[in-house]
Amino acid sequence: MSEQHMHVHGAHEHAVEHQAHSGPGLAQQVAIFTAILSTIGAVVAYMGAATQNEAMLLKNEAVLKKAEASDQWNFYQSKSTKGHLAELAARLTKDPAQVEFYKKEIARYDLEKKEIRVKAEDLDKESHRVNDSSEHSLHPLHKLEQALTLIQIAIALGSITALTRKRWLFVTALVAAAGGVTLFGIALAL
Repeated sequence: MSEQHMHVHGAHEHAVEHQAHSGPGLAQQVAIFTAILSTIGAVVAYMGAATQNEAMLLKNEAVLKKAEASDQWNFYQSKSTKGHLAELAARLTKDPAQVEFYKKEIARYDLEKKEIRVKAEDLDKESHRVNDSSEHSLHPLHKLEQALTLIQIAIALGSITALTRKRWLFVTALVAAAGGVTLFGIALAL
């Protein structure tokens, strides 16, 4: 008895062979599309997180500068109070040597207050500058979040396209991806 092998192709095998011989098809395009978008999405997500971290670090620095300024203003107030007490003591004492001593103390406190005031004002200015930098660093965040959302929508639509083979879904995914990439570019420009 001779052995003859007979191979019957199923419908799915025929489709796979047809796809292999017809060159790159929709499935391959969708796969490449989603891989590229996933990479871009990862970069956008990283930049969004980095933007938030930078803003928080700057905000923390602004708070620390404000606390330092507050400490200096408290120190200033303390010197002012001591100066006022020295003025009161100078008015109440009858001894000329004591009056002279308190006048020197008043002058010393006034000089120290001027130095402390300059330092406190500088710290206040630095706090405002760093706070403004924190606010400015957040400007691109909203656009980055919108870009990431559109990219994720495009990836989802690409996945559905691979399952349904509906080209209109792929076109919709391309439009969403273009919007996401455009918003990403706008965020980079901010």
